[in-house]
Amino acid sequence: MTPGNIKGALLALLSMGLYSTHDVIIKLLGGTYPALQVLFFSALLSFPPIAVLLLRDRTHGTLRPHNPFWVGLRSACIVISGVCGFYAFSTLPLAQVYSILFAAPMIVTVLSVPLLGEKVGIHRWLAVALGLCGVLIVLRPGGGDALTFGHLAALMAAFCSATAAVVTRKLGGSERPLVLLMWPMLGNLMLTGASLTIAYTPMQLPHLAMSGMIAV
Repeated sequence: MTPGNIKGALLALLSMGLYSTHDVIIKLLGGTYPALQVLFFSALLSFPPIAVLLLRDRTHGTLRPHNPFWVGLRSACIVISGVCGFYAFSTLPLAQVYSILFAAPMIVTVLSVPLLGEKVGIHRWLAVALGLCGVLIVLRPGGGDALTFGHLAALMAAFCSATAAVVTRKLGGSERPLVLLMWPMLGNLMLTGASLTIAYTPMQLPHLAMSGMIAV
């Protein structure tokens, strides 16, 4: 394994640790506030740290994407994944949501063939098939508990996050990292901001601070 691969693996591990923390906060806040409201404030409070990154970025260029279609597709997938994920965490037990979201790496493997042209061996296909069977066991279609919108939302979040990951890989280094950060955030802010006209519950200051932790 090259140093670059080790660094990437460690960053991915750190990312998953942070996401796990923010998922618990989403579950906590989701019991009191609408999921889209929590997502709105977390997106809104993301702008100050992004502004710091923007000021420190010495890369020349604008925030206009070089590949508008792929950046637009990735941004839409991230927005949909965030909305569906927040809703799923608000309505389902954490263990159930994670069991469904673990389908995302398998979906990445499937999508890497048509979108990236990668070769997938028989062993990986077998692993994907077994993993998807595990997701079906969790969902238990036809079992005693009926599927809810929360289960479908978690499944949609897994698919969209997998698509976003593959598109990120396809874009490689052709886009500034800030471009890849800003466009999904703007999409989140506009969509969830519009939702506040439908459902809004005033947030207590400690809960607003927890939304800031999600933003971090």
